[in-house]
Amino acid sequence: MKKQINPMLLIDFYKAVHSDMLPKHMTKSMSYYTPRMSRVKRWDKVVMFGLQMFCRTWLIDYFNENFFALPKEEVTKEYRRVLDAALGKGIYDYHKIEKLHDLGYLPIEIIALPEGTMVPMHVPMFGITNTHPDFAWLPQALESLISAEMWYPQITATVGKTYRDIVNKYYNMTCDDEISRERALGAFDFRGDMGVDAALKAGAGWCISFVNTATVPVIPYLEEMFHCDCTKEDVAYGAVSTEHFVMCSNYAVDGDEETFLCRMLTEIYPNTSFSCVLDSYDYWNVIDNILPKIHKEIMEHNGCMLMRGDSGDCVEVVTKTVFKLWEQFGGTVNSKGYKVLDPHVKAIYGDSITVQRCEEIYEILMKNGFACSNVALGVGSFSMHCIEEEDMLKPFTRDTFSSCIKACYAEVDGKSYPIFKNPKEGGFKKSQRGLCYVYREEDGTLAYRDGYLSSTIPEGNLLQTVFKDGKMVKEYTLKEIRERLNQQ
Repeated sequence: MKKQINPMLLIDFYKAVHSDMLPKHMTKSMSYYTPRMSRVKRWDKVVMFGLQMFCRTWLIDYFNENFFALPKEEVTKEYRRVLDAALGKGIYDYHKIEKLHDLGYLPIEIIALPEGTMVPMHVPMFGITNTHPDFAWLPQALESLISAEMWYPQITATVGKTYRDIVNKYYNMTCDDEISRERALGAFDFRGDMGVDAALKAGAGWCISFVNTATVPVIPYLEEMFHCDCTKEDVAYGAVSTEHFVMCSNYAVDGDEETFLCRMLTEIYPNTSFSCVLDSYDYWNVIDNILPKIHKEIMEHNGCMLMRGDSGDCVEVVTKTVFKLWEQFGGTVNSKGYKVLDPHVKAIYGDSITVQRCEEIYEILMKNGFACSNVALGVGSFSMHCIEEEDMLKPFTRDTFSSCIKACYAEVDGKSYPIFKNPKEGGFKKSQRGLCYVYREEDGTLAYRDGYLSSTIPEGNLLQTVFKDGKMVKEYTLKEIRERLNQQ
């Protein structure tokens, strides 16, 4: 197996030397992680998500296995070898690494808002401080690792929440079925993510708003991180679906598409719902000419056959499919006066569904008298990495919310000091000053006040301890996070 990197090397170079530059006799520091501004007009809040994953993966498992469990000589030797070569001998103080190893745990406390909280810009999501007076340098030394690991799951959770809000809006107007909301959209981003680790983060962020995903490993990941069990609760679901390889190989053998569709309905999945991609050759020929030929098989099928387009204008394809399916198979009218297709058929479009296209599809269906539950939609990797606004593409990065960790408080020689940055032309880069108190206004909106010292901060701070001295103090289940997020 590939050798794991010493966790104390998971830093930017300058972090290695900052401990020597701090005021002498500094015994405590506090830093806050804060979304400072939004570069997406649609978003003025971001979902607090991913901290529990980070703490369990990095601050506990990774540090224990690759630092504390290894011989001190081994970890300090590697630290010195790399920094001697990169910065020069004698530039840094490696004794601090030895002291940390001798301590046997990370002397860190993290106070945070609950996972699944919608957080406005400027409100700190969590704070990190040292619990041992010799390690006031450590909270900021972890900044690079925290920033790299935290911003993406928060983005994907916010993406999922955005789609869920759209679903809630249109389902409230057109649908009776409450259960189908959680399955209205599915994520198909795995193959377009930036590696497996990103796919797990994206899947986790998505699955706190929806239960449908194509990313199989997100299920054991969620189980590990959020104390859930896919055999006992709705963690996540996949779907039985064909692909072009299946359709084209059967066409090559059969010489038509009708034979395979009948086999799917009557032999392979007679009691299972499935989606079938129908545009390998001529989508509308299948819809207009082949489906009528297998009408009997479809209606006798103990499940739903979802008609999937995969090319062309996805808005037109999926909405037009609904209209044609109604003409062929009919359905019912729900209590809100909207048409619902016969349960044996449905329209689906796999990926390519941006937030704008999702809204457009629902609007067209609603204006034509159809419930939005007549379609299943898919969100691909594009929507996990980018959004369209103002006729331009805005890729997601750490700077989408300008998320950062800034030191705001220190104790030196027994005296408390609020510390802050306030660049004259910095605008949003102004940091908090002193300790922060997060609370809710009368209307429920999150807000904060800063400027406190340890002796003056009020009771009732919503930033509560979740990690301390190498152990989780507070953990949230997947169910708790979902309920919190979707009640907001």
